[in-house]
Amino acid sequence: MKKPFLIAQPSLRKLSTNGIISDSQPLKVLQYIVYGSIILYFGREIFIPISFALLISFSLYPICAWLEQKGMGRLTAIVLSLSLLVFIGLLIAALLIYQFLGFLEEWPAIQSKVSQTLVDLSNMIERMGFSKGDQGTFISKLTSQSGNDLASLIKNGISASAFSIILMVLIPVYAFLILYYRRYWVKVLRRLFPMETKESLTDILKLTIKSYYSFIKGMLIVYVMVGVLNSVGLLLLGVPYAILFGFIASILTFIPYVGIIVGSLLPMAMAWMTYDSVWYPLGVVAIFGFVQYLEANVIFPVAVSSRLHVNTLAMLIAIFAGGVLWGMAGLILFVPFVGILKLIADHNPKWKVYAMILGSNEES
Repeated sequence: MKKPFLIAQPSLRKLSTNGIISDSQPLKVLQYIVYGSIILYFGREIFIPISFALLISFSLYPICAWLEQKGMGRLTAIVLSLSLLVFIGLLIAALLIYQFLGFLEEWPAIQSKVSQTLVDLSNMIERMGFSKGDQGTFISKLTSQSGNDLASLIKNGISASAFSIILMVLIPVYAFLILYYRRYWVKVLRRLFPMETKESLTDILKLTIKSYYSFIKGMLIVYVMVGVLNSVGLLLLGVPYAILFGFIASILTFIPYVGIIVGSLLPMAMAWMTYDSVWYPLGVVAIFGFVQYLEANVIFPVAVSSRLHVNTLAMLIAIFAGGVLWGMAGLILFVPFVGILKLIADHNPKWKVYAMILGSNEES
């Protein structure tokens, strides 16, 4: 009875070994994901500006190449392209400052309305059985409890603003160096990639640049749709200059957190001044919040993923993972990263399964 078992044992061991090899592949992928996530999280201060620089350099490369074909030098073409991009950024910053100054002009009237609203609210609470002394005690306790949180919030905001200023300086420099030494970096990639992928490296780079162009086009569609939805909501609410305010808020959403807040201040003030009611500013907040929810969960994934040929589920996972690892920067950067990963998987036969996971149903 033992002999058949001994005869069958090598074949069983072989099957077991084959099973371990096949079953270990997902485990290795999971390990790579975990290790890569750790590296990306703790090295985000280094990787975020480099990633933005890659995004900008891939987007500006066709413009630089076209200018060089027209006889312009490489240095001049890169400087001109980056200067145009910086000029657009300065226009957005000027728009932000202009809206903030407009809000400051309306501040005295808004402050008086806030004071009157607080008095009315206090009187209403007093009629419900809470005296002025009880309200003062409650407000004092609430202020003392939230003081530390407010200080921490201000500290984090200052830190984030300082880091953003550093990024504004580093990103154009990195983008310039990537564009200027692009042929050198291609040689480095050819040495890093295995022999079997060298033949398709040029195609992958061309498709990557094309994907970034598609990403930029998708982002423009997102801004237009968000601007239209904001404008329609403000028009239905009866806010003056609804189209102007709607598209300003749409453009300012490019600036994380601060953009949408500043973009909503002026229409809230106009709604309050026009209708003399607190419900209309709250309606503006509700409209902008709903549109932002649609933008983050529906408009952005569909408009961008359809152009990158990545399915919506993979795009949503990438957005969530980017937000966890890199914050708001990850929400922007991880989307084209998935598109590049899809391109590499399409050109690598061993990654065909991952290409199917990332791809859309129209490709199958």
